[in-house]
Amino acid sequence: MARAAKLSGFPEWLPADRIVEERVIDLLKHVFELHGFAALHTRAMEPISSLAKDGEIDKEVFAVSRLHGEGGESRNPLGLHFDLTVPFARYVVEHAGHLAFPFKRYQIQPVWRGERPQDGRFREFIQADIDVVGEDVLPDHYEVEVPLVMAEAFRALSELGVPPVRILANDRRLIEGFARGAGLDDVPAVLRSIDKLDKIGEEAVARLLAEEAGADTRQQELCLALARIESPDAGFADAVVDLGVSHPLLDEGLAALTRLLETAHTRAPGTVWAQLKIARGLDYYTGAVYETQLQGHEDLGSVASGGRYDALATSGKRTYPGVGMSVGVSRLMSRLVGAQRMVQATRDVPTAVLVSVSDEAHRGDSDRVAATLRHRGIPADVAPAAAKFGKQIRFADRRGIPFVWFVDGESGHEVKDIRSGHQEPADASVWTPPEEDLWPRVERVAGE
Repeated sequence: MARAAKLSGFPEWLPADRIVEERVIDLLKHVFELHGFAALHTRAMEPISSLAKDGEIDKEVFAVSRLHGEGGESRNPLGLHFDLTVPFARYVVEHAGHLAFPFKRYQIQPVWRGERPQDGRFREFIQADIDVVGEDVLPDHYEVEVPLVMAEAFRALSELGVPPVRILANDRRLIEGFARGAGLDDVPAVLRSIDKLDKIGEEAVARLLAEEAGADTRQQELCLALARIESPDAGFADAVVDLGVSHPLLDEGLAALTRLLETAHTRAPGTVWAQLKIARGLDYYTGAVYETQLQGHEDLGSVASGGRYDALATSGKRTYPGVGMSVGVSRLMSRLVGAQRMVQATRDVPTAVLVSVSDEAHRGDSDRVAATLRHRGIPADVAPAAAKFGKQIRFADRRGIPFVWFVDGESGHEVKDIRSGHQEPADASVWTPPEEDLWPRVERVAGE
């Protein structure tokens, strides 16, 4: 016997909310495919040794074991993937001989992280990723294309009430070069510290810089001053130069981020901003890094993030550099249908027509009507029992089904719009519901 056993961090939407989620996914897929990204689906599990090698995420990996596992599993334990980039990198290496580079893919799958559940953060959630991967080289212009494709995807989502977004960009070479120019050698510690700025504040980050990166007071002040810089255009570069730190890698990062901002500003003004506190906690990023904020919902955190990685996918002989971004579909859903509900589906089920049953002896007549409607692309269901017609109508009403079909009405076959009460003769071979009633729609909640 199944018993209620609610687990926090594992969202299970009601049918109407799942319709919203599928609409979000459909809109994302449409934009991604418009830009030439091909669909992939990779396995849910990877060796933990592969998952845990690129950043602090190893603390959040769900390990997987079987009660009667094979001997090799104890030597190379498996874990559920915490993102889609690491398994994609493995996929590229394994299938490189069958791929044409640069290879553009999108992937929409669940991922798992053992973090503390909170607003917009789950232990199991759906991500929608796009990546472009090259063979040995990947032109810099993809570092502009990827965030602009993501911006277009969010514009498509605006029909569901998703607010405008601002994509914030930085470059890991800029931060690393700045840290080295300031005399700090433990760059990963500097990156991890700065990446926590929004969560713990400047004072706590200064302590982390001192404790984990060995930064003195001046070095702490320089790092925090860098993290405060943001700009809607390439003007950020002058503010960095004014801090008086120099290093060849810093110059390289400044030049790359300047090109990104200038190109993005030309193609989509105001979409991409420079924000130099963005570091991203994963160590595999090597160039541009991105985070995305919903305007008016900044407290939700980044709803799409990613960056450039040059050495994550390698066969030893060849390297496959890439750049990508990931949308947190479940995080968006937490706002669309959560406590601050912004949208709702027009009905709970796909069914547009419920075919009534006058008595069980004639259920076959109702089944044939439903089959005719389905053959013509009209979603139809048959009443579960030959109850009184009023009860069958209430069955449809509770599910939001707009039409009820009567096989033996006063004039033969009749269909009733149960919202208006209008009833008319109908022929299943030609009758069609209004376009807006054919399939469930997603509408903004009044006042949004």
